[in-house]
Amino acid sequence: MYGRVLIANRGEIARRIIRACREMGIESVAVHSEPDAEAPFVHEADQSLCIGPAKATESYLNMERILKAAADSQSQAIHPGYGFLSENALFAQLVMQARLGWIGPPPSVIRTMGEKASAKAAAKAVGLPVVPGSEGLLENLEEALQLAEQMGYPVLLKADAGGGGRGMRRANSADELRLAWSAARREAAAAFGNDAMYLEKFLGSARHIEFQVLADRWGNAVHLFERECSIQRRHQKLLEEAPSTALSDERRAEMGALVARAAEQLGYQGAGTVEFLLDGASDELYFIEMNTRLQVEHPVTEMITGIDLVQAQIRIAAGERLWFSQEDLKIDGHAIELRLNAEDPDQGFRPSPGDIERFHIPQPSQGRLRIDAAVDEGSAVSPYYDSMIAKIIGWGSDRSVAIQTCSEALSGMDLQGVPTTASLHQDVLAAPEFAAGKLQVGVIPGRPELNEVAARKEGS
Repeated sequence: MYGRVLIANRGEIARRIIRACREMGIESVAVHSEPDAEAPFVHEADQSLCIGPAKATESYLNMERILKAAADSQSQAIHPGYGFLSENALFAQLVMQARLGWIGPPPSVIRTMGEKASAKAAAKAVGLPVVPGSEGLLENLEEALQLAEQMGYPVLLKADAGGGGRGMRRANSADELRLAWSAARREAAAAFGNDAMYLEKFLGSARHIEFQVLADRWGNAVHLFERECSIQRRHQKLLEEAPSTALSDERRAEMGALVARAAEQLGYQGAGTVEFLLDGASDELYFIEMNTRLQVEHPVTEMITGIDLVQAQIRIAAGERLWFSQEDLKIDGHAIELRLNAEDPDQGFRPSPGDIERFHIPQPSQGRLRIDAAVDEGSAVSPYYDSMIAKIIGWGSDRSVAIQTCSEALSGMDLQGVPTTASLHQDVLAAPEFAAGKLQVGVIPGRPELNEVAARKEGS
């Protein structure tokens, strides 16, 4: 087992990894930018090193400085968290070349699953159902138009290196596809330095379902059931839960087994997430991508399984075999995660950085509450990075208790200093369609003015 782990990240996920390391008796090393010098994660680590100014390319995305920090601190492994360099195959390769443990999957798997076209081909090869669309990358607009005509509109034009909805456009007609082609390529080139595109059939009334997997280097893999992440705004998740109300026990077991076998065949190692869209018309699950890292929403899986995914990542990276089988895993209750951000949902989700003057969330009358916070009372939400304040995770013996637990947390929360998304979450939790488990990507229960499905129908 490693004696010292460097965390190549910041904020809430850095604190989460520090906590896991402490519980395992491992020393933690935090790297930070200049404006993060007084952040809670820096003080909680056993060691901390400044690696540059606020700009991420000169600090949290600077591979050379992070590797130097690992050498200077005599760290034995690097945990990348999520975001930043977590899915960068070159960084993973450089870490391993420096004879450090890489707490993540092999660089070759990151590379394959990091590009949409190669990921789709790999998924298809290991038996996962894929959305109908182009077999590979599109050569030109004419090819896209011909394929769209064959599949039928609407279609979805997607960037090969895309993420977060960037480089993605829906087209309801040939004219819209012509306009989307230029706009999506420009956006993809600006965001990813790659304007390659592919085409998929647009799935209506879809739900976003993802399966958590763990795999060791010895060829053993299990799934830890599914999460539902259908409540999104502009392809950014707002609320997640586990398990999903959309899957029966039989469907869950069938798809989970398929996902675990796929992870084995891909040579996957560590924690990963295989994401699907559930087509509302056909009730079919279609692979859309694989995230080769820890997910922001991993706590809901931990709450219903009792498995610490960060500790599992570390143990697997250190060479341990999986210490439990699929049969050992059971779903216990229901969990919901709310992403509490310093944003004003009534002002277009405008980021609102600033000082946290007061921050207290009372314990619920029933269920269990877990708070994974990026900040503490008296600290600041930085204007340089994401605006997450905390993840509020509520567990209950069933879904209604989990909803009540989260509602109580929000209604009793005393947070002063910055506007937050708490009111949005309260509206979602109180919405009848959410209580009924009737979810759809592009629809935010309780906030119809934010529904992207309605906006698309109106042509905006």
